[in-house]
Amino acid sequence: MSSGFRVLQKISGFSSSELQFMKGPTGFRHNLVPSFGIRWFGSQAVIEPSTSDGLTVDRIVASCWAILDESEGDWKSHAAAIAQSIQLIKKRLQWRKLVVRLELLSIQLNKADLWDNPVHAGKISREHGLLMGKMKEVNKFERELLEHIDMLKLAHEENDTELESESMKALLMMRRYAKEKELEALLSGEQDSCSCFIEVQGGAGGTESMDWAAMVMQMYKMWAQRRGYGVAVVDEMRGEVAGIKRATIKVDGEFAFGYAKAEVGVHRLVRISPFDSGKRRHTSFAAVAVIPILGDASSRVQINESDLRIERFRAGGAGGQHVNTTESAVRIVHIPTGVTATCQNERSQHQNKASAMAVLQSRVDQLEMARQAQLNAQHTQSLTEISWGNQIRSYVLHPYRMVKDLRTNYEVSDPDSVLEGDLDGFILSFLSASFDKDGDDL
Repeated sequence: MSSGFRVLQKISGFSSSELQFMKGPTGFRHNLVPSFGIRWFGSQAVIEPSTSDGLTVDRIVASCWAILDESEGDWKSHAAAIAQSIQLIKKRLQWRKLVVRLELLSIQLNKADLWDNPVHAGKISREHGLLMGKMKEVNKFERELLEHIDMLKLAHEENDTELESESMKALLMMRRYAKEKELEALLSGEQDSCSCFIEVQGGAGGTESMDWAAMVMQMYKMWAQRRGYGVAVVDEMRGEVAGIKRATIKVDGEFAFGYAKAEVGVHRLVRISPFDSGKRRHTSFAAVAVIPILGDASSRVQINESDLRIERFRAGGAGGQHVNTTESAVRIVHIPTGVTATCQNERSQHQNKASAMAVLQSRVDQLEMARQAQLNAQHTQSLTEISWGNQIRSYVLHPYRMVKDLRTNYEVSDPDSVLEGDLDGFILSFLSASFDKDGDDL
């Protein structure tokens, strides 16, 4: 009999033959830890797993065990770090709301007439499956922690150094894995996994701001490429002397919107102007908006062809002979909302129309989400709160060198690396600060 099997036998109180009977092809069919706590969320009773002597994740955190470096061989330190991560993950997932929402979805799924509307039923079923998957994953992680603690205690009692070493290694792996789970919990929003459009527009200030807008857009292109995302220019209106008046790129990849939404707002640059013969210091502004590309067709606003006004014109700016001499550029106006989308960077009118239509669809979708603020409150600022007074970050190149996020006070002293796409520190700092506010969401 293996040492691990002996541990389970002692913890559970079952005989060897009973355990063999309960063991299925993929593991034990039942949770063998006998002690549980019970929490109530709404009318839902949720079992809180614990060790054989009643130790829970909350009690571990409340015990304030010292958290040492990973190199230290103290199981309590690893367990405390993992328990804190589990609490943080639950807070970021808004655990109370998640449980209540699951209960409501379960009630809807049990209705006899649910599939009379297949589109609505599919949406309910997908959401239920997504939330259930998140809950099961966290609960499994929690149970694994407590089971390893039980095994460590028992191994110590039986002086089983081999099992103690295995359990310590498992705890250390869990501690490292918990950091990844903390990050994943930051991207738990309904649209976070979507690709997105990033739009940049120069502010007041003429050539200075247009040049800065082009620098900002290049920064996002390089950031997206660093993360392995696909990048394509959808629309670009270049400035008369330098830079861009506005531009839109498509960033294609998993969680592109989840990360990029942290960049919504106004970006401020202070530098010695390369366009000023007097070498004076100038301040420039560029506004950034981020729009999710919804993958779920049932979430999109239905756009009727009769509600569109399509205008064709000759493309301007950089391009080949064909691009600049034919009316290949397309502008589409959604008449009911006044939303407009333009594309002139593709080679054919057909391609430009398809790209412009994709942008228009995303803008109309987000306008609808903004109207239904309770469903998308965290994203509406990309359409409703962009103003030149809403600065989120300052990039100072003179008289000193620094980039500082005004929302989180996160700063770096190497502006060049930031302008070359090293944005993850700012993004993760903002996402963490947004989720980890005071308040109990467990």
